[in-house]
Amino acid sequence: MEHVLPERQLKELQKAILDFMHTQGYTESMDVFARETSNDGFVADAKDRHHNLLAKKWTSVIRLQKKIMELETKLSKLQDDVRTGAVSTRRGKPAEWLPRPPAQQTLAQHRAPITSVRFHPQYMVLATASEDMTVKIWDSESGDFERTLKGHTKTVQDMAFDAKGSVLVTCSADLTLRVWDVSDEYKCVRTLHGHDHCVSAVCFIGADKIASASRDKTVKIWELATGYCVKTLSGHSDWVRGLGVSTDSRMLCTASNDQSVRLWDLQSGECKGDLRGHDNVVEVAKFAPVASHAFLRRLAGLPPVAVVKQNGTDGASIDEPAATSQFIISGSRDKTLRLWDCASLQLLHTFVGHDDWVRDFVVHPSGKTLLSVSDDKTMRVWDLITGRCAKTIEASEHFTTCIDFSTVNPLVATGSVDTTVQLWACR
Repeated sequence: MEHVLPERQLKELQKAILDFMHTQGYTESMDVFARETSNDGFVADAKDRHHNLLAKKWTSVIRLQKKIMELETKLSKLQDDVRTGAVSTRRGKPAEWLPRPPAQQTLAQHRAPITSVRFHPQYMVLATASEDMTVKIWDSESGDFERTLKGHTKTVQDMAFDAKGSVLVTCSADLTLRVWDVSDEYKCVRTLHGHDHCVSAVCFIGADKIASASRDKTVKIWELATGYCVKTLSGHSDWVRGLGVSTDSRMLCTASNDQSVRLWDLQSGECKGDLRGHDNVVEVAKFAPVASHAFLRRLAGLPPVAVVKQNGTDGASIDEPAATSQFIISGSRDKTLRLWDCASLQLLHTFVGHDDWVRDFVVHPSGKTLLSVSDDKTMRVWDLITGRCAKTIEASEHFTTCIDFSTVNPLVATGSVDTTVQLWACR
């Protein structure tokens, strides 16, 4: 008879059962089971990771079963409402789904300022990083705390999920990056060493490479599978604070304490542009998503770009691959966000409105609006057609440091120096 479980998981289960038998005092049964499973040398130890594992797993199963039943009940009710006409199946356009106060949930488990928030790309999961050296995983729908990831020995500065959500990468002031296997209960499977100072930002380049930015003034490119550093980009004269990659994985943009934004060709490693205009440290820089390009061109007074018709069966039209890196948006301690043209390397627009350092931003999935957070404790919603601030929301009681928008359900998460994370419903 073939085992349903892989050999490694089968051994883990056997040891967990043996530990349970020892805890319950079933010594004879334990001896027989150990002999029949070829675990004769097993010694129960309270410090061993198998200790109480079976009980913990059983509790988790009960909790998940309860949650499944609750979700099935909720789904059944919604289906009944749709059939009877109690609710409409038509929802507003995504452009209308913006965060509205008050915050739907406040997540308070960290013991130090929040540095990064990231939604899982496929599931209702939120990861939060903090100066308390940990990453915490939450159910973004219920707000329930799920687990803590420990391993870094200093502030966790940033993190990123890969496109499938199977891997989480974190970076830290302890000079390392860590790779966590989401499917294996967030087990740390690799630690990357190579930077000479605090690692401040990280992102994925496609499915198999990682980029990291550091206070050592460099950006390093790593192979995910091996953990080897395959390229180092040098050019900034000070701390590299943030980075972003184009959706076609050809270009990289970086933000630095030297008050510049740089544009890099990832294949050659050459710097293709040095964008100057900010009057203080540039905290964050990202490529504008393709969904926003038409609105940003209108904002900048640029003519529309012709699209290339695909000869596929659906006849869909898409932008050329090069169009994925048309614009960069940056946020700075000079209290502004700026829009840059990657082709001409010119400043196209300055977003003015925040009263303190701009710390982070995210473009709404519709491409029509941008959400930014600042040390002025606010989250601001910017209209990308007019370039004006359309809404200001009091986001926290202290500096607001980070923001992310869920692609699974209409939620925005913001993190603050006050150690809390706020979840905002969009409607």
